Amino acid sequence: MPDLRQIIARNRAGEPIAIPSVCTAHPDALEASLTLAETLDQLIVVEATSNQVNQDGGYTGLTPAAFIRFVTDIASRTNVSQSRILFGGDHLGPQAWRKLPATQAMDKAHRMVADYAAAGFTKIHLDCSEGCAGEPAQLPDAITATRSAALAATALQHAPDPGALLFVIGTEVPPPGGARTDDHGDIPPTTPASASATLAAHRDAFQAAHIPLDQIGGLVVQPGVEFSPMEVHHLPLTRDPGLLEPLKDWPNLCLEAHSTDYQRPAAYPRLAELGFAFQKVGPALTFAWREALYALDTIRAQNGWATGPSLPDRMEQVMLANPAYWQAHIHGTTADPRSERHFGLADRIRYYWPDPKAQAAVARLLADLAGKRLPDPLLLAHFRADELASARESRHPLPRALALARVQTALRPYFFTGPRP
Repeated sequence: MPDLRQIIARNRAGEPIAIPSVCTAHPDALEASLTLAETLDQLIVVEATSNQVNQDGGYTGLTPAAFIRFVTDIASRTNVSQSRILFGGDHLGPQAWRKLPATQAMDKAHRMVADYAAAGFTKIHLDCSEGCAGEPAQLPDAITATRSAALAATALQHAPDPGALLFVIGTEVPPPGGARTDDHGDIPPTTPASASATLAAHRDAFQAAHIPLDQIGGLVVQPGVEFSPMEVHHLPLTRDPGLLEPLKDWPNLCLEAHSTDYQRPAAYPRLAELGFAFQKVGPALTFAWREALYALDTIRAQNGWATGPSLPDRMEQVMLANPAYWQAHIHGTTADPRSERHFGLADRIRYYWPDPKAQAAVARLLADLAGKRLPDPLLLAHFRADELASARESRHPLPRALALARVQTALRPYFFTGPRP
């Protein structure tokens, strides 16, 4: 994967450069992301997670090959060059089958990784950190690394071009309710000692499996950014956690930041300076899309154009009818439960947009607005001037174009390095 390796090399040489990794299967969020990358002449990584896309279909119903077709079809439909899209697999390991004994769960993980590699995913995050049935919730580095190396060997066996694979190791997943803060209210970053231990364990495991170490391109660590249900923990811009020091003997490796959603724009170039050439974003994009739809729903109601229930009311019905995606995450401790369902930063509502009733409600909203006069003073009460300008130039009807523009507002700060050289 020469493009990602070039980005790593430039970052390690001291250039503040990074690439955004968009982790979403929402078609409008993907369209907005891909078209923004095209407009800015930038590379972009599109990632799928192991519980979202796997050999059993995941919660999207998509296999790895089907996910790539899904994304490339969006690119073709919107005139986005497929050469700027790189595909990544996130948290590829036994997580989706943790209730099974380790042997069975890992067999499933091997099949999944084989399918990801065969389909053309080239950025592969190996994550075997969570225990399976009868094991501790978090496993020690030695077991994690040994299982990850075994999955890497499977990926290499099934990839059309094994040399193109780039493995990412390590994991920083916050506990339920969000990451813990320190005495200053900040998120503690990974310590250099912990990062060094993860690298050492994976070095030993990959060498034992006869896998070249230069195919490890990323290390996931916590830079000190996170969001809890209703609060963003922003990067302390002046703090340097010293996480480049453990990489001094790994010239082909960069840092990856997983949960960079909702950060202030200045955080992204600062993360690049700290060695984070891979910057992940996911919930912030569908949060922005939902935000735009709710604004459009308000406009519809204020003007008496609604022909049915409000979009929030309909989505509340959909979420209450199937609480599986939010019930374990929302307890009303930081806000009213309804507020958390609709406005929580984890954006649990994103799992419900594919529901037929939700799709019908969105279609009804857009139909109610079709053909209506939407002058600037009305729209500027809910949308930024640059979003409105972009939407008025879009090929889409204005309401949908505004939703796409709001997603691009959330993503644009990640593209701070200018066009490709």
